Amino acid sequence: MRKSKGFKSRSRYKLKRSIRPKRANPISRKIQVFEVGNKVHIIVDSSIHRGQPHPRFHGKTGEVVGQKGKAYLVAIKDGNKAKELIIRPEHLKLQE
Repeated sequence: MRKSKGFKSRSRYKLKRSIRPKRANPISRKIQVFEVGNKVHIIVDSSIHRGQPHPRFHGKTGEVVGQKGKAYLVAIKDGNKAKELIIRPEHLKLQE
């Protein structure tokens, strides 16, 4: 029997949330604004499916290179290959 190879396959522990989060989905994460050139961490929020990057990019750090609607274009290096991801701000965190 073939194994499933869906978008979220083999991500059981990676996308797991804490048992009792402080708040369900804070609005401040949805309305945060990033400038071009900012360094951001990609932290996938599994409870929000829109604008969610592939789980393989969870924990990576990239640079904001533009905006596309409500989402941001984030450039990362995946091995030796440069990639641009389209990610909504709920899944991004500013690097301090």
